[in-house]
Amino acid sequence: MLNPYEPPAAELVSPSDQPTRARFIVLAFLCAMAFVLYLDRVCMSKAVEPIRDDLGISKSQMGWVLAAFTLAYGLFEVPTGRWGDRYGSRRVLTRIVIWWSAFTMLTAACTGFGMLLIVRFLFGAGEAGAYPNAARVIARWFPVRERGRVQGIMLAAALIGATLAPIIAGYLIRDLGWRWSFVIFGGTGVFWAAAFFWWFRDDPQQHVAANAIECQLITADGPAPEQHHEPIPWAAVFRHRTIGLLGAIVTCGSFNSYLYFSWYATYLEKGRGVESVDAGWLAGLALAGAAVGQLGGGFVLDGILRRFENRVVARRVLGCVSYSSAAALLAVSVNCDSSLLSAVFAAASCCLMFVQQSAWWSSAVEVSGKHVGSLFGLMNGLGVFGAMGSQVFFGHFADWRATQGFAGRAQWDPAFYVVVGVLFIGAIGWLFVDPTKRVDEA
Repeated sequence: MLNPYEPPAAELVSPSDQPTRARFIVLAFLCAMAFVLYLDRVCMSKAVEPIRDDLGISKSQMGWVLAAFTLAYGLFEVPTGRWGDRYGSRRVLTRIVIWWSAFTMLTAACTGFGMLLIVRFLFGAGEAGAYPNAARVIARWFPVRERGRVQGIMLAAALIGATLAPIIAGYLIRDLGWRWSFVIFGGTGVFWAAAFFWWFRDDPQQHVAANAIECQLITADGPAPEQHHEPIPWAAVFRHRTIGLLGAIVTCGSFNSYLYFSWYATYLEKGRGVESVDAGWLAGLALAGAAVGQLGGGFVLDGILRRFENRVVARRVLGCVSYSSAAALLAVSVNCDSSLLSAVFAAASCCLMFVQQSAWWSSAVEVSGKHVGSLFGLMNGLGVFGAMGSQVFFGHFADWRATQGFAGRAQWDPAFYVVVGVLFIGAIGWLFVDPTKRVDEA
């Protein structure tokens, strides 16, 4: 492996008309980070029932435990994104991964509801800022023409981690118990942090693996965002319609996503009577659909933008069709008597919902201007309302339906129609997004 501490590439490269490919090593690091991020985040969904049985806590209390992570994640998104704008993403991302890995492992030491609540809150605080800083890395290391597919690949890697998490956790919990499962999951991030800090540089021009031709290619479509220390124009931010719309859209998407990240495996077990390991596989199937949609969405977005001059309309149509189709397929999923067929339609719903994710990322980066870390963190952090709402709602709804005498699917299924309605609201929001009006130009 090349040593990034050698002199800058501009002083070393021999004459060549071929760009190096250091940016693709950066992409590999981002994919690995996203994979571990969701592996650690989603493994909790399969551990919900073992933890409840061991610690003696209710579904409603578990809903608050799940929401504690989400609340902290939302609260610390903007500050951690701002650190990236001020000090660079290299140090901030290293700190983020070490922090969340430590608190994933500390989950194994919890002995009651209060301790579990605190540890999961601190886990969320540590993980906050990962995506805003990843967005900043992409903006500095990739030309505009490549960013759609790069975002799609990275986020697909995250969802592959989410797909495998309930499957792997199902076997680990069965064979080793839920506590050792968290220790194993948490240990993976430490190795990533050490390698990333040693190899990565915030500025491509300061990396020996990137020659001058690659650096020129990266900035061919426009200059990369620099580190900024001046204040964020909050008055312009709060007046900006697209900032609010993108925040509302990610809130709707998070309400849907966190159903699968937090409760779907439990629903399959308790609502549909699926055996524990099989429930992990079916939950993984649904999230695999999300990974396919995420990966394909990046290429779909780049293809649309190459064919249509009006990228605002292209993104609007893609986002609206994506959300509304996902809502319709989720409604079909709930009405399937076969658990396998229901999971297949849920996977199709996730697939179409995540097709728009690259369009959302591109829009959020574009509208943020030079304050990418901070404002991307703000918009992504607004999703905390949808995520917490989903986590708390499903736990309380299941408990409430049980007090009304309902069991099985009758206890859980009506809640899915709320998700259907929320997705249609997100589809409407996409029709009014215009990311070409940057905040720093307002």
